[in-house]
Amino acid sequence: MATLPPLSSIYDLTDVSDAGAEIVVAANAGQRAKLAEWAGVDAVERFEGTVTLKRLSGTRFAYEALLDADVVQSCVVTLEPVRAQIERTVSRVLQLVRKDTARKRDQEVIDLGGAEEVEEIESPFYDLAGPLLEEFVLAINPYPRAAGVAFQSPAVEKRTESPFAVLRGLKAGK
Repeated sequence: MATLPPLSSIYDLTDVSDAGAEIVVAANAGQRAKLAEWAGVDAVERFEGTVTLKRLSGTRFAYEALLDADVVQSCVVTLEPVRAQIERTVSRVLQLVRKDTARKRDQEVIDLGGAEEVEEIESPFYDLAGPLLEEFVLAINPYPRAAGVAFQSPAVEKRTESPFAVLRGLKAGK
């Protein structure tokens, strides 16, 4: 069973004019709580993305977004709260393809204008929050540490004799 994303903002790409469109995707308190649980962090204090859409052709759209979020995680050493700010830019080219049309990989060379990837979509109803959520989760520090805290491994006693010495003793005792 697939779980629903904690935030969604469906936009009809056919509404994008030649001048483009700018949409703000912001999570309310309830969505931020779901987002924190989904992302495995203590809290999401702010999650906002400003998405700019431009029509490149009848079936191709440029997706540019600025993600700005504040998260609270537990320090992996002390378990104290660690606050972090996430700022990311997201660039994609969205290519609308028909479900019944076979995808041809080697069609034409396309200038993506610096975009990171081409995403083929089958419907003009696109979730603007999807790429923001992907970048958000990738930007979260997997090992947050409070300021000035460093992990120190426990002292390990050194063995003076080889671990194989036990085997030699067993062999000699035959």
